[in-house]
Amino acid sequence: MVTNWLRQNKIASGLLTVLRLYIGYAWLTAGWHKLSSGGFDAAGFLKGAIANPVKGPDGAVQFGWYVDFLKHFALPNVDIFNTIVPIGEFLVGLGLILGCLTTAAMFFGLVMNFAYLFAGTISSNPMDILIGVIILFAGFNAGRIGLDNWVIPFIRKTVGVKGKETIKQSA
Repeated sequence: MVTNWLRQNKIASGLLTVLRLYIGYAWLTAGWHKLSSGGFDAAGFLKGAIANPVKGPDGAVQFGWYVDFLKHFALPNVDIFNTIVPIGEFLVGLGLILGCLTTAAMFFGLVMNFAYLFAGTISSNPMDILIGVIILFAGFNAGRIGLDNWVIPFIRKTVGVKGKETIKQSA
């Protein structure tokens, strides 16, 4: 019931637009500050996440696989992460603000939110994840008041994906 309301209701579309703009602004400004400062370096953050991994109540490391990823891949390739993190944050924010490829932008935003959580950074990530899940569940309706209103039908037409109405008629 709630999912249908999120996915189809015009009032929900308006509320989703407000949420989308809020979280999009947060992503856009985070990425912009990193891009415009010219001095973003993730090495310190990565070293801190490796040295102080997330631990459970018993003191055991919770996400050992992620610590290994940071230690053996991310840190040795920190230059790649110094580029893709700020660009990724900026593009997620831009997509959400413009309502263009909204579900894809939100999916990648959620991937980054979870990456920060796995590294032990709480910050605004839980609230961002909650808002992001709502936007992701809403699907197309989250970007209806935005460029998705034109972009998604164009993509579906170009790629040849049938909409629900077309599928019902052809069945």
